[in-house]
Amino acid sequence: MRERPHKYEVTLSEEQRFLLQQLLAGGKAPVRQQAHARILLKIDQNAPGPRWTDEQVAEAFEMSRYTVIRIRERFVTRGLDDALNHRLHTQTRARALDGEQEAHLIALSCSPCPTGQARWTLRFLADRMVELGYVEHVSHETVRKTLKKNELKPWLKQCWCIPPEASAAFVWRMEDILEIYTRPFDPRFPQVCMDESAKLLLQDKRESLPMQPGQPERVDYTFESAGMRKLFLACEPLAGKRFVKVTERRTSEDWAHFIRELVDVQYPKAEKIVLVMDNLNTHTPSSLYSTFAPPEALRLLKKLEIHYTPVHGSWLNMAEIELSALARQCLSRRIGTQKELEREVLTWQQNRNEEAITVNWRFTTADARIKLKRLYPSLEKKKSTSPTGNVAKND
Repeated sequence: MRERPHKYEVTLSEEQRFLLQQLLAGGKAPVRQQAHARILLKIDQNAPGPRWTDEQVAEAFEMSRYTVIRIRERFVTRGLDDALNHRLHTQTRARALDGEQEAHLIALSCSPCPTGQARWTLRFLADRMVELGYVEHVSHETVRKTLKKNELKPWLKQCWCIPPEASAAFVWRMEDILEIYTRPFDPRFPQVCMDESAKLLLQDKRESLPMQPGQPERVDYTFESAGMRKLFLACEPLAGKRFVKVTERRTSEDWAHFIRELVDVQYPKAEKIVLVMDNLNTHTPSSLYSTFAPPEALRLLKKLEIHYTPVHGSWLNMAEIELSALARQCLSRRIGTQKELEREVLTWQQNRNEEAITVNWRFTTADARIKLKRLYPSLEKKKSTSPTGNVAKND
């Protein structure tokens, strides 16, 4: 049975047939192009030998008959190149926002949020663009795509310790800490980093339902607060050792007793403990004298070599790394009583000490002088400026 005549009959010229055969012989063309070339050769009116029907082509190349018909149509109406490359001649969509409108959106998203609104949202930005007359209409999806293209996330904030610019006080404390971290391990002079944190005790009012296949654990959203507890943590990064103590308060007396336990129980054989900690008001030798008798306070103080991190430089204290691990691995859940908190923290401490997990600190003074150059006072600038404020000229 002969196939009915087509509306779009494919008739290849000798040059077109030669180009298609060369394309297939090369074997480097995309698979789609090669498939379309074979189809055109099989349905060519001038093809030597039997010409294939659309059904035969569709079955042989595992495609629909409609696809074969579309290749015919594109060849007749748009040419060989379009039939091979399957180009879609759709109208170019107009930009939702022109350059000026996009600049307004970027400036708006980088500006402070209006009073009464905590943060910018996609819909709020879209409505604000219309209110200010920058556009007649814009969707929140257009706002999302524009912000994504410009790598903007106005709803996101990062908490960061921002040190002061060109601060000699910051620099000397930072380099003092970094010099300590270059010292080799010495059991006579252990390098200990100390910091503290807090944990809010929360008791469930209803017992949670355990996890089952296809059902996660269900915890009632109601809870009862049982007060705040403080956690003092000291770690020796080079030895993979840490010590945590839970207290009800964070007074100078609590810190003093923690230090005495550190000296007498954790490091009784150390000649001197090199202690790195932050500038909290209770972390001072005066806390020892306000808690213990002067001879005892002096004895403890002689066992300590204290080094303070600079203000806004708490990231230099490796104890913060341990506190972060403690929060993620142990404390990120409801804990109802102090006894339970002490038990969980002690178990975490023992497990981590058994694994002897250390900290590989790589940031050095040389790195600081390059990456944090803005923090260093510019001596050259001072030398090149006269006392009157004018730049001095060399004779």
